[in-house]
Amino acid sequence: MRIRQSSLALFAALALPVAAQAEEVLLKIHHFLPPTGTFQSKVIEPWCEKLGVESKGQIKCQIYPSMQLGGTPPQLLGQARDGIADVVWTLPGYMPGRFPKSEVFELPFMTDKDYPKSSRAFWDFVEKNAMDEFKGVKPLAVWVNGPYVFHFRDKRIDTLEGLKGVKVRAPSRLGNTLLGALGATPVGMPVPAMPEALAKGVIDGALIPWEVVPATKTQELTKFHAELGGEKSMTTATLMYVMNQKKYDSLSPELKKVIDDNSGREFSAWIAEQHVKSDAVGRKATVDNGNTIYEIPAAEMKKFEEAAKSVTAEWIKETPDGQRLHDEAVALVKKYSN
Repeated sequence: MRIRQSSLALFAALALPVAAQAEEVLLKIHHFLPPTGTFQSKVIEPWCEKLGVESKGQIKCQIYPSMQLGGTPPQLLGQARDGIADVVWTLPGYMPGRFPKSEVFELPFMTDKDYPKSSRAFWDFVEKNAMDEFKGVKPLAVWVNGPYVFHFRDKRIDTLEGLKGVKVRAPSRLGNTLLGALGATPVGMPVPAMPEALAKGVIDGALIPWEVVPATKTQELTKFHAELGGEKSMTTATLMYVMNQKKYDSLSPELKKVIDDNSGREFSAWIAEQHVKSDAVGRKATVDNGNTIYEIPAAEMKKFEEAAKSVTAEWIKETPDGQRLHDEAVALVKKYSN
């Protein structure tokens, strides 16, 4: 009997490591748009599926859209850092002053309209210059989305002069500064607050990429849409997908590798490619709604560029080591664009 009990005890002890290795890891993923939004269906869900396959079922995801874990979009980064969520998708622009170096990629006419390429540049820039802005979280991807478009409620505006005094939703601190430099009246707010502001006439228009249109029903709340010509984006947003650092550190080496294999420069570029596809969907929804889409003439765009120069100059002046950071960002965008 004693031999049998000892054998059973030994077997149980030997089995413990195997059981521990087979434990499931649940990632709570939190974001601010509805589950029907393209980011969840085109990025988060495929990413989770890939993690599940490569971890042999050990990594599973629970997705919480529309701020279902509470809080507001600007609080998402803190939730990831504090462990309320394990992974979040958010915009640095929602947290003015929190990412002073990373926001260089939001400067006017900084990024290429081929945003997967500019996203590779952004990843390299962050790895070298801005990891201190991500304390408590592990960057899985950082990228820029598509060129922003002016969406106006009931008035066609196609000149710089026409923007004067027009209340326009901006995506970030630099977006606000840019709109002010162009003569508009900037109104900062996260995307989820924008539809109500448009519907009630609190704002006359919004500066957002095409992809956001269907999820926010912007095509039903606006009539005129001004695309900005040229090779560079007049403005864009930086975005990030980050993981609680302690959660990552708690994983086995094998599961860390699965996460590492599905994050980084190429993952960032892949996410940006999904934005390209989503922009086409949003633009088509606007065309199908019978709205008017037009492009700001080249001569007017030169005026926009001239007016925007003060934004870049001020950023360089107020940011420690601003000139070097600006020049390095420009060089990286050029490197990947070529």
